[in-house]
Amino acid sequence: MDTFVLLVTIAVALFFTYTNGFHDSANAIATSVSTRALTPKAALAMAAVMNLLGAFLGSKVAGTVSKGLIATPEGRHGMGILFAGLAGAIVWNLVTWYFGLPSSSSHALFGGLVGAALAGGTEVHWDGVVDKVIVPMFVSPVVGLLVGYLVMLAILWFFRRANPHKAKRGFRMAQTLSAAAMALGHGLQDAQKTMGVVVLALVIHDPGRGFGIPIWVKLICAAMMSLGTYAGGWRIMRTLGRRIIDLDPPQGFAAETTSAAILYTTSYVFAAPVSTTHVITSAIMGVGATKRVKAVRWGVAKNIVGGWFITMPAAALVAAACFYLVQLVFG
Repeated sequence: MDTFVLLVTIAVALFFTYTNGFHDSANAIATSVSTRALTPKAALAMAAVMNLLGAFLGSKVAGTVSKGLIATPEGRHGMGILFAGLAGAIVWNLVTWYFGLPSSSSHALFGGLVGAALAGGTEVHWDGVVDKVIVPMFVSPVVGLLVGYLVMLAILWFFRRANPHKAKRGFRMAQTLSAAAMALGHGLQDAQKTMGVVVLALVIHDPGRGFGIPIWVKLICAAMMSLGTYAGGWRIMRTLGRRIIDLDPPQGFAAETTSAAILYTTSYVFAAPVSTTHVITSAIMGVGATKRVKAVRWGVAKNIVGGWFITMPAAALVAAACFYLVQLVFG
């Protein structure tokens, strides 16, 4: 029975990865599709491949998720906590996907884990939650906004005497590389988060195994994220690609390059599981503000930012409810 519960929990974790893929595919490709640098099918295929590769480029973020947020729960009770945390994240992902709101799958997962841990009486490492989740949640969008703004200003200055049509054509080609870099960063960040959850499930099942990541865990997490990415997230793609601001190729290149740089830095330097959604959305706002402040549809941006702040508590509440339901059904 314990092995069956482990397999069910891993299956739910993989389903979360799949929803993460189609929920966040827009992060990597919305700007390229909206500027017509890539066709939707080509962009999705490229993002799926780069997500797959990115999943194998590091393990620091996975370590933060598996060890740094909650104390390792024990036995079937602990597996119920992990199951409920994943369920809370999945429900919130599906709700926000339905309404086309680019909320953070990462923070849905973290909120779910914390909510289920509190409901199940497991210790939450609040210092880890604050240092690795809360602080980056506020800092990374500000950095994305400022760096996106500065990168776009540099592009405008450097190409100020270039032929506009030739420049746009060149940046449309360059966006293929910047979108690939962004998708690689998404795989580096988000696939590792599910790896950390699967490893935590394995440790709950066998406490003596340690927190190393088996190759099969990397393979199945990367594959499920790629499949989810290829399934696409058209509702959210429209929000990021058109509703915040109508992007042109230089702006798209600047936003994607900024986002990719932030994702690599936070993963390799700080081992912080940041939200790819927060980073790309804020970078698009910063890039758009160079055109003129009113060019950004700040009403849409306000709704998106509001979604960021309610994601963790909402997912936590859903996860807590799921835990109590699991306890009621299975004791």
